[in-house]
Amino acid sequence: MSPTEEIRQTARSIIGAGDFLEIFVSCPLEECESRDVKGLYKKARKGEIKNFTGINAPFEKPLNPALTVNTAEERIEESVGKIMEFLKDKIKIN
Repeated sequence: MSPTEEIRQTARSIIGAGDFLEIFVSCPLEECESRDVKGLYKKARKGEIKNFTGINAPFEKPLNPALTVNTAEERIEESVGKIMEFLKDKIKIN
């Protein structure tokens, strides 16, 4: 997970622009909170967890991801299928 453009750029420079594949798993914050079985979002909102992405640490939506899946609107099987199909053509096994 890379919540800011700066972190994504760092990863891209380490991995190499030709090998870096940015996949944005889009999900509204409210949906993430509703799925939170461990209660981490509640703890972050109470200030018990610092630097929690989307609560008290920034999240910047990617500008040009290679692929976006929207987990709030798709079943998990659909999202995973899209990612697998996308990666199938990108991964080269030597």
